[in-house]
Formats: sequence, structure tokens, C-alpha cells
Amino acid sequence: MIKVIGENIANMPWEEKPQGKLLNSPAWRYSKNPVIGRNPIPNVTRIFNSAVATWKDGGFVGVFRAETCNGIPYLYYGFSKDALNWTFSDSAIKITDENGNDVSPSYAYDPRLIKIEDTYHIVWCTNFHGASIGIATTKDFKTFTSKGNGFLPFNRNGVLFPRKVNGNYLMLTRPSDSGHTPFGDIFLSESNDLLHWGNHKWVMGKSGEWWQSVKIGAGCAPIETEEGWLLFYHGVTGTCSGFVYSMGAALLDRDDPSKVIHRCGNFILTPEEEYEERGFVPSVVFPCAALVDASTNRIAIYYGAADTNTALCFTTVDDVISFIKEHDIIK
Repeated sequence: MIKVIGENIANMPWEEKPQGKLLNSPAWRYSKNPVIGRNPIPNVTRIFNSAVATWKDGGFVGVFRAETCNGIPYLYYGFSKDALNWTFSDSAIKITDENGNDVSPSYAYDPRLIKIEDTYHIVWCTNFHGASIGIATTKDFKTFTSKGNGFLPFNRNGVLFPRKVNGNYLMLTRPSDSGHTPFGDIFLSESNDLLHWGNHKWVMGKSGEWWQSVKIGAGCAPIETEEGWLLFYHGVTGTCSGFVYSMGAALLDRDDPSKVIHRCGNFILTPEEEYEERGFVPSVVFPCAALVDASTNRIAIYYGAADTNTALCFTTVDDVISFIKEHDIIK
């Protein structure tokens, strides 16, 4: 097996690859998808594009994009014993500054949840006179402290690396505009305090394959392996019926993640099932989180489906990296 630098998660969700079924990629869907459907709790119509991480005593914690009944998205948190069945907070996460003053955003969506050492970092799309990157930290999921506004609008898809590289925090972002952006590349930024970000580098952009020909954006927190950082991301194409979002994968250099070692020309997952093709925004597969068991190389990927449901698919580090190399488009 390819060595994974990470934790062992013996009780993470898992299903074996289905036998006798044609699979055109190394990933397969959870047979009981979606794991979170419509109207999951009072005053919340949909939960999707959400993030999951390990918690105490073998449990799991999540930060969720919750679309409330007035149409405005907020961040809720939740806990689970099996990462499938969730108990959610009764209200949106309240975020304060260093002095305890409430600085909760007027809207918040598409969170990522990354644990670095003993601290959980929430990165989301926030309102800073336009869409930008919000960052907050917590250790207990009772108090959430803002790290200020490190990025100007307009920016989305902020994804932290799960450890410092060369002494600095690293984050992938996707600079954009104020609307449904018809463009977008992935950039890398670094910081020594989570507050001031700089040394920005271009990582990769759209490509000639139809499924990622309009824009791309980072998805799950990169997975560290002996061969590089495994990155799942979304790629978008334009059709006569609107955008279609699919999942892709690439391998970044461990010491300088702005360098792309391998990039897959084929998608890993594209909308095919009804819960992916039909919903509030049709034809969307949007990865936001991955649980990885270092002892088995198993990966469970959480993704938003049609901006309506939270779904789950599976693969292994070895399978997906082999697939990336087989369909590599890096010249």
C-alpha cells in the first residue's frame, strides 16, 4: 500500500466495492445515499456541501451548510457515533472575535473542517462585503473564534492543509467574482498566524476535458501520502441546461504543493443518480470532506448532491492514485 500520513479510523463508514457492476472510475457510491436528505431538522430545508472530521472517543463531528426556511445559509455543527447518523445543533454557530464580541456573518456556506494538532479550523464562504473566505477555530465546539478577514472579496473554496508545511499554514482558494463565476483557478496562499496571508501561487486551472472546462475549486482537505498530497476537487462544465459539477483528483508535491505532479483527465465522480441530478441546483457533485484510515488506505468522501443532499462515496488511496497516473494530463 501507498503510505498515508494520518490517523487510523477503524470505525469510519465503509462499503466494499460492488461486484459485477461496471465502474468507470475508482470510486463507488454508498448504497444508502443520501446520508442527509431534505428537511433534516426544524427550520432547515437542506444540508449539503458540508464537512466531517474525527472527534473524541471514536466519534465524529461535522460543520454543515444548513439552508434555513428563509433561504439564507448558515453553519450548524453536529455529532455522530458512526459518521452517518447525526445530531445537529439547534441553531447556527455563533462566531466571536478574540474579545468575545459577536462577529457571526450574515450568511455562511460550503464549510471545510480541518483538524490541525488539537484545534479544529472551520473555513467557509462568508460575507465580507461580498463572498470571501471566513476562518474560525474551536477546540470544544462551544466557542468559535474568528481569525479575521485574511482575504479580499471575491473568493471561495478555501481549503486548509492538515498540517503546516515549511513552518506555515497553507490554504487553497479560488478567486472569483460576485456572481455564479464562469471562471476560476486554484491558488495557494500561506500564513504564519491564520490572519495574514501571502506568497500566493497559482496551482492549476481549467483544462480541455469537458467536465472541468469552465472552472475548478478545491474540495476536501488534501490527504498526505508518501507520493504527495492527494487532492479531490470539483470541476465544472457549461451545458445548454446550465453548469454541471463533477469530482476530480490530482497529486501535489509534498514540499511545494503549488506544484502539480499528476492530474487526472477523467472525472472521479459525475452526476448520475437521481439525488445528484435532481434538486435545488441540478447536476452537482461537490466534494467537501474525506475521512481516511491510514491503516487500510480506505477513503470515505462526503459530497453535496444537487445542492440538496449530503452523499457519500468510497475509494482507496492506492486505487485513486493509480487512476490519476493512468489518466494523467500533466505533460
